[in-house]
Amino acid sequence: MADVLSLTFNAFQENTYVVYDETGECVIFDPGNSNAGEDQRLLDTITNKGLKPVKLINTHCHIDHVFGNKFVAEQFDLPLGIHEGELPLLEAVPQISQVYGLPQPEPSPKPGYFIEAGETITFGNTSLLTLFTPGHSPASLCFYCEKDAFVIAGDVLFYGSIGRTDLPGGDYDTLINSVRTELFTLPDNVKVWPGHGPATTVGFEKQNNPFFQ
Repeated sequence: MADVLSLTFNAFQENTYVVYDETGECVIFDPGNSNAGEDQRLLDTITNKGLKPVKLINTHCHIDHVFGNKFVAEQFDLPLGIHEGELPLLEAVPQISQVYGLPQPEPSPKPGYFIEAGETITFGNTSLLTLFTPGHSPASLCFYCEKDAFVIAGDVLFYGSIGRTDLPGGDYDTLINSVRTELFTLPDNVKVWPGHGPATTVGFEKQNNPFFQ
C-alpha cells in the first residue's frame, strides 16, 4: 500500500510530497526545500522512515516547486523527470527569482528524462498514472494511484480553489477543462494532494469548489 508524506517548504508554503510503499522505495515530488534547514528536514524525514528515493519528479516547474531539485538529485543520485513542455519554465527560474526579489537558487539539473501523458510511473509495488493537466502551467502533470485512491495534483486543484492562471503559460479555460476531464472523472473518494494548502477529495471539490458550480 502506498502512502504520502507531506512537507511544507519555502516562502510560498509549497507542499513537497514523498510517496512510498511497503518496499521502502519512494518518489519525491516537487522538492521545495530552499535552505539548509529545509534540506535537513527532508533528509531526516526520509532517513527516519528508512526510505530509498528512486525517482525525482516535478509536477510542473514553477520556482517554488523546484528549489530542492539540485539537493535531491545530488543527495540521492537521481535524474529529474518532467514533461517536456515545462522545460522553458525550468530554464527561466533564475530570472523568475530576480522578479520575486529572491536569492539566486541552486541551479536545477536539466531533466534526465521526459514524462508523457498516460505514462505509468512505477516504484516498489506501486503504479501511478500520469494525467496531463495544463492550464496553471503549460504542461502540468498529475499522478494518480488507482489502487490507493489518491492523486498528486501539483497546483491544478486546491481545497476550494484552483491554480492561478495569470502566470506565463497559464490559461483559465484550459485549466478548468483539465480539472473536469482528468480529475473530476476520478472516483469521488480519491484524495487530492495539492501543491499548496490542505488535502481534499475529488467528490468534495465537485460538490463545493466555487469554480465548478
